[in-house]
Amino acid sequence: MATIIGGIACSHTPTIGFAVDRNKQDDPVWAPIFEAFAPVKAWLAEKKPDVLFMIYNDHVTSFFFDHYSAFTLGIDQRYEVADEGGGARDLPPVAGHAALSRHIGASLMAAEFDMSFFQDKKLDHGCLSPLSMLNNGNSDWDVPIVPLAVGVLQFPVPSAARCYKLGKALRDAIESYPEDLKVAIVATGGLSHQVHGARCGFNNPEWDLQFLELFEKDPQALTRLTLADYAELGGVEGAEVIMWLIMRGALSSQVKKIHQTYYLPSMTGIATAIYENASLPLPKPRTADLRHAMERELAGAENLTGTHPFTLAASLRTYRLNKFLRDMIDPAHRELFLNNPQAAYAKAGLTDEEADMLERRDWNALIRYGVIFFGLEKLGAVLGVSNLHIYAAMRGQTLEQFQATRNAPGALYSVTGKDAGALAWDQNKQG
Repeated sequence: MATIIGGIACSHTPTIGFAVDRNKQDDPVWAPIFEAFAPVKAWLAEKKPDVLFMIYNDHVTSFFFDHYSAFTLGIDQRYEVADEGGGARDLPPVAGHAALSRHIGASLMAAEFDMSFFQDKKLDHGCLSPLSMLNNGNSDWDVPIVPLAVGVLQFPVPSAARCYKLGKALRDAIESYPEDLKVAIVATGGLSHQVHGARCGFNNPEWDLQFLELFEKDPQALTRLTLADYAELGGVEGAEVIMWLIMRGALSSQVKKIHQTYYLPSMTGIATAIYENASLPLPKPRTADLRHAMERELAGAENLTGTHPFTLAASLRTYRLNKFLRDMIDPAHRELFLNNPQAAYAKAGLTDEEADMLERRDWNALIRYGVIFFGLEKLGAVLGVSNLHIYAAMRGQTLEQFQATRNAPGALYSVTGKDAGALAWDQNKQG
């Protein structure tokens, strides 16, 4: 079974990444940052975790306010480096542990946390500033990650208490994973700072140190503070330290702090800390109960003939193909597909098998492969194929046979809009 070996708390200010990229180890202004992270790096080298669970917030880089979620779990196999305006940092993509991500996602949903999930998103300094400080080289990363992005920029945001509860559920999720993995949880952000308005530049070192003490010894007390309290004590942006409570909730109630530093060079109180678990094994493992809770909602669905639930595993496996179909909403993509489908397939990086299914309009094969129906619906609209034609093909029937099972057998429709032209459906065509 997977085990949580401990937690790392650290700031994620871009100051850290800047110091790494400019080799500021010997600069007296920046040297304390490297000194603060050195014991953390040594601890990781000694403990050799198999995965780092990274808790961070994005800074309007990969996540914008057109769709802003509270808790968004990465389920990808790799994560590229984001360009935050001055060009991407010279860092390689970070490997993800997709299997553990999917397990954690299913477990947290079973625990009634309404998670969002992301793929094909790049990581900004919220994750990469501390991660680059902890890595041993620039050519590759030491350990794969599972990233959790927390929406703390646009209010309302999750409360401190909700973050702490999520951490408790995260512990169950990790410890119920069936493989023997050592997982370290890294909480990033803070400490006190504010970067907007006339209060810009606010810091409160006294609160920072009090927070660190409470975090270690009485984290429950921190859940009683409101976000306004956190903003008053540590600045509005400094309220992001509630993310640390996710890590603390995932650890045992008593922890062993083996390292802590604090440094305030400019705008943000920079801290690093390591907490080792002091948990005792239960007399009876809860793993079976936890897995049952994860699996109960879809239990039996695999026995429903012709039914293919769209799972996280399917979503990851067919991401490029589903994106190709989703992009039918883009006129330029539609035009390329209609005029030069092979070029469109190549541009999207589709495999020969995927392109073949599309070429043959094999709707049922596409569904069984893992395509979500609403991508097929968009493809049908582009091709002039009605939804009813697709339904019939998936059932292995002619259009007439399928329509005979409907209350209104003459109804034909699709999601086509103003660009579709006259809809003269070919009644004998299944696609």
